[in-house]
Amino acid sequence: MHFTSEQHLDDGVLEREFTLGEIPGILWTPAAASASAPAPLILLGHPGGLHKMYPRLVGRARQSAAEGFATATIELPGSGARPRWDTAEQARADLRRALEAGAPVNDEIVDALILPLVDKAVPEWQAALDALLSLPEIGGPVGYSGGVISIGTRLAVVEPRISAAVLFAGSFVPRAMFEEARQVTIPLHVLLQWDDEGNDRQAALDLFDAFGSKEKTLHANMGGHTGVPQFAGDAAAQFFTRHLK
Repeated sequence: MHFTSEQHLDDGVLEREFTLGEIPGILWTPAAASASAPAPLILLGHPGGLHKMYPRLVGRARQSAAEGFATATIELPGSGARPRWDTAEQARADLRRALEAGAPVNDEIVDALILPLVDKAVPEWQAALDALLSLPEIGGPVGYSGGVISIGTRLAVVEPRISAAVLFAGSFVPRAMFEEARQVTIPLHVLLQWDDEGNDRQAALDLFDAFGSKEKTLHANMGGHTGVPQFAGDAAAQFFTRHLK
């Protein structure tokens, strides 16, 4: 991990950009974090494009820092400043054509769009977690928050260092992920925007039902994809405070 820049935000949060090989990322640590009092960590998932997503990510990071958490995110394969990925480009083009034609988005399109992304992104998140936990100011336990929900689901299955997750239901879900969801056992808090025009609501409900966790909560709110109300974000923060502290 190589830090490329740092700045203190006006609330004392330290923001540091880094690279991990070719992967760019950002780490936010609360003012009180130190080697003697390392902060628990939340990994911030997103749908790709760090520059575009930055305002929402830094807002989540600052809210988490106020609760004593460090947060970090990395860019997804084929997104943002990372090299173009032909597999992803073709899948996105097929999705756009289906949506523009008003045709159903079939399983073949969803699988081609999501499964290769999950296979590539999850090991990168694990490598980032290795590097982050080697820093003296970062400690466990670890949570995961955000989307793509299939990435969060896979991480919850294969990464034992993740103790709890807040998952955002707002992306296409391959049928294969339902079987993986049954293997998830960590506490979950799932956010669903009821009127999300880009989300298959029934698929999101079916996925929630499939999760094998004994403790799982579905927090559904009216509104579109970006209309998550503040109280829903507050409830997610309280969830992490219960399970990571």
